[in-house]
Amino acid sequence: MKAIGLDSQLNAKWARVRGRLRSEYGEQAYRSWLKPLTLVGHTNGEFRIAVPTRFIRDWVMQHYSDRLRQLLAGEVNEFRAVEIVVDSARAPVDAEANQPIYVQAPPAAVAELPSPGPGADDVSAPLDPRFTFENFVVGKSNELAYAAARRVAESKTVPFNPLFLYGGVGLGKTHLMHAIAWHIKKAQPERRVIYLSAEKFMYQFIRALRHKNTMAFKEQFRSVDVLMIDDVQFISGKDSTQEEFFHTFNALVDQNRQVVISADKSPSDLEGLEERMRSRLGWGLVADIHPTTYELRLGILQNKGEQLGAEIPPKVLEFLAHKILSNVRELEGALNRIVAHATLVGRPVTLETTQEVLHDLLRANDRRVTIEEIQRKVAEHFNIKISEMQSARRARAVARPRQVAMYLAKQLTSRSLPEIGRKFGGRDHTTVMHAVRKVEELRSTDSSFSEDVDLLRRMLEA
Repeated sequence: MKAIGLDSQLNAKWARVRGRLRSEYGEQAYRSWLKPLTLVGHTNGEFRIAVPTRFIRDWVMQHYSDRLRQLLAGEVNEFRAVEIVVDSARAPVDAEANQPIYVQAPPAAVAELPSPGPGADDVSAPLDPRFTFENFVVGKSNELAYAAARRVAESKTVPFNPLFLYGGVGLGKTHLMHAIAWHIKKAQPERRVIYLSAEKFMYQFIRALRHKNTMAFKEQFRSVDVLMIDDVQFISGKDSTQEEFFHTFNALVDQNRQVVISADKSPSDLEGLEERMRSRLGWGLVADIHPTTYELRLGILQNKGEQLGAEIPPKVLEFLAHKILSNVRELEGALNRIVAHATLVGRPVTLETTQEVLHDLLRANDRRVTIEEIQRKVAEHFNIKISEMQSARRARAVARPRQVAMYLAKQLTSRSLPEIGRKFGGRDHTTVMHAVRKVEELRSTDSSFSEDVDLLRRMLEA
């Protein structure tokens, strides 16, 4: 920006400094960080430069201050020092709307608005009443994200800004964001909370541009206590929306307001976002939600079954937890289908009806069964190390699962007995034959053992 209230000669020198910064650091860095610099004072070799936010000031001081001093010293012989100050009234310009982008709107501008625009409740997306902390099942794969979300919801100050949650589809990001909003609304109803998707944020921004009402839009989003944006990857490649979101984000952080973001990838891996945006999103706490473990999937199914008030045999829940690995949404959807079928046709839930009802879902995960997979599934089921499948140990706790794995390898693969034996620590084919006979004997006399073997077979076949 042009120097304010200074002589033309100094203005020309300042323009040359800005031109050098632009050519040296490139258009993107210039537009993001250097264009907002305004020379507002010069006394006895001391320069006073204003920026619109603390965040921009800190960034410029950290990354560009040394070069700025060198360039000013080259233009002004009596140069002594440069001071960078925050002045929210000196904001960059939104070229599309031809209006100043107030990172913190000056009181006069706010007073001139005919109305502050829709309230938080009007722009927020509806919250799902099922998505509370009480209904969220915690496991190793999501415990950090859960703990961070609770801290944000329960704290009266801002513990980290932003809280950035990321993970694959259907793993619980939206659930946690809804839970934060529900908790704050209940515990601190006076706080203004906006939760919406990045897509809706973009829609609201475009609407404000169309109606020439961007000031009301800015005030609406920058006056909340908590802003939560879901699926921020949606604004990748949408430069105007990114620009507005960036300034909204900075304004809230400068005012010590909480920001919560979710995405399908970590900030550093989000493509189509400007570097300054990726950098800023990673400044707070980044918590990833990993794919679910078997124990977590089983816990989710048990919790969902209780919510539905349905009696689901444990073997069915275990089968589903083993077979549906993609995401929680699909897992819960499968259980809903099973319960609905049982209710409508009046048949009890069994492993057979489960496979019948979910045949399309299970077929989607069809794959060729290998001996290695059989060993892994059996070891997991009997809670032993997979290395025990090849070990020489003969203790029953190890030998019995090994025999079951050999039996299933004979039933489910086309491998010969010698080939199967070699996969189990180089054992002879007669050892495999003995294992098959032993399992068949036990199945005929021990119904519980037989059910375990059937369950393992179904999990591997389905």
